[in-house]
Amino acid sequence: MPKALVNGVNLYYEDNGSGFPVIFTHGYAGTTKSWQGQVAAFSKKYRFITYDMRGHGQTDAPESLSEYTQDILVEDIYQLLRHLGIQKAVVGGLSLGGYLTVHFYNQHPEMTAAIILMDTGPGYRTPEKAKDWNQTRLDCAKVLETQGMKGFMESEHSRLDYYTTPDVMVKHNPKGLANISLGVMVSPWGLDILPNINVPTLIICGDRDTAYIPATDYMARKISGAKKVIIANADHGVNIDQPQVFGTTVLGFLDGLKL
Repeated sequence: MPKALVNGVNLYYEDNGSGFPVIFTHGYAGTTKSWQGQVAAFSKKYRFITYDMRGHGQTDAPESLSEYTQDILVEDIYQLLRHLGIQKAVVGGLSLGGYLTVHFYNQHPEMTAAIILMDTGPGYRTPEKAKDWNQTRLDCAKVLETQGMKGFMESEHSRLDYYTTPDVMVKHNPKGLANISLGVMVSPWGLDILPNINVPTLIICGDRDTAYIPATDYMARKISGAKKVIIANADHGVNIDQPQVFGTTVLGFLDGLKL
């Protein structure tokens, strides 16, 4: 699969099928391989695009922290879509990818036909929880910078990233992941965007992903007309844990849009 020079990095992407475009962004420490279980089914009806986020997988991992901000990562999605000649798409993401999806909509509503948010959240409502989250991201970056991928994989910080297999995880650039943690994931915000979302929205969470169920419920209340689906026997990698149910849920939503 090809790479595209977008926004200053060589970005690896996969482009399967035809029909209305659907682009998914993986979670922290994920890659395009996170979506392998969805490619065959989704690409039968839709143009299904996935990519490795900067700092991840086969995409470049710039050394400078200044190359990693929320706006830069949103611009990566925008420029990839433009590179592919796409004017409008269904935009979705898991965990960090879902957070970026909310911000992509905020910056490019004219390009967003619908959004799909999976095991994700838009930030924190209380300073105490925000402070705890920020400390976790700082600690995660420190492990990556001092102990590399092996240390990260053996730490609590990789627990939710099981959607990436060890053989793929170990190949990540630890500096890239540290920069994502510091430059993009510290001090997340987006609560004020939710009431302004006025495109069809599907919100999915695994019933075992207890840390993200409150955020799922909150987003479903704040986004007008949003459809919420809790998938049984699934954790933070809902598409990995229950691929059939996940696929049926997403395709049902997409087909209902009549794009």
